[in-house]
Amino acid sequence: MPDSIMYSEDHYVVLESNQPEQFLTTAELQQKLESILSDRQEDLPRELQKFSTVSQQAQYLLNTCCDFDLGPGKYLQWYAVRLEK
Repeated sequence: MPDSIMYSEDHYVVLESNQPEQFLTTAELQQKLESILSDRQEDLPRELQKFSTVSQQAQYLLNTCCDFDLGPGKYLQWYAVRLEK
């Protein structure tokens, strides 16, 4: 039977244009996504428009995606990583 730690997503490596890679906790990534989304409420992708709060939008991205388009030449990507043995 697989160990449940194999499916936990407690940490993420985050890749962002013109920035070094970062390791963030789930809460830190949620906060980063909320900050980005709060500035883009007039120009949200259709799948995010159905959510009434920025927190719900960020949670949806965390659960279903691994990137967010920030415009031409810019990117934000995140991948779950396991930091423990």
